[in-house]
Amino acid sequence: MIDISSKEIIKREASASGRIRLKSETLNAIIENNVKKGDVIETARIAGTMAVKNTAGVVPYCHNVPLSSIDFDFKVLNDCIESICTVKAIYRTGVEMEAIHGVMVSLLTIWDMVKYMEKDDNGQYPETLISDVKVLYKVKS
Repeated sequence: MIDISSKEIIKREASASGRIRLKSETLNAIIENNVKKGDVIETARIAGTMAVKNTAGVVPYCHNVPLSSIDFDFKVLNDCIESICTVKAIYRTGVEMEAIHGVMVSLLTIWDMVKYMEKDDNGQYPETLISDVKVLYKVKS
């Protein structure tokens, strides 16, 4: 790990987002809370939150950051769900890795809960795609 001991302890904030493209039938089932495994959005929020809190345990060179806040926003769009994760901390290093990790795990959780609905007649998943994962912003003050 990089030595951050000489860095100033200040407020850090980062936000990341990503999308999962799904069939319209699957999106409607999520909206109507009609998925066999339960409430997809709330489960994705919980899984994403757990991922943020455990980033240092998964990504070898990440510092264990004392987090102040984790927030998720999910937007159901025409052909996808967008996950947006915002993380805050008062520490010596940023929290963009935590935000990205939270987005990825929230999207993977959505996939895990609905993949049975996404198969075509050949057992493939032609419409499903996790994409556009990116840091929206990173600030310190």
